[in-house]
Amino acid sequence: MSVTREEVTKIASLARIKMGEEELERMVPELNGILAWVEQLGEVDCSGVEPMTAVIPNTLRLRDDVVDADPKTAGGRRDDVLANAPAAEHGFFGVPKVIE
Repeated sequence: MSVTREEVTKIASLARIKMGEEELERMVPELNGILAWVEQLGEVDCSGVEPMTAVIPNTLRLRDDVVDADPKTAGGRRDDVLANAPAAEHGFFGVPKVIE
């Protein structure tokens, strides 16, 4: 796939980039080189390679999930929390129904 000068002009217009005549002429081979490189990457056989999310393997530091860790915010305080709610239903915050 290759791009023409007219296509570069249209891309620059869509991106709201003002380009002069010599800049347009310079961009045509640059974009064609980028597209050729992307096509070359598509030819690489990566069928046995697992997808990666990062180059370096890393793990998150996790803390223990302890319910009663803090007496002010720990479990067993549902009634205290819901006492401030304008509407409580079945142990949960009651909210108005929204239908559009």
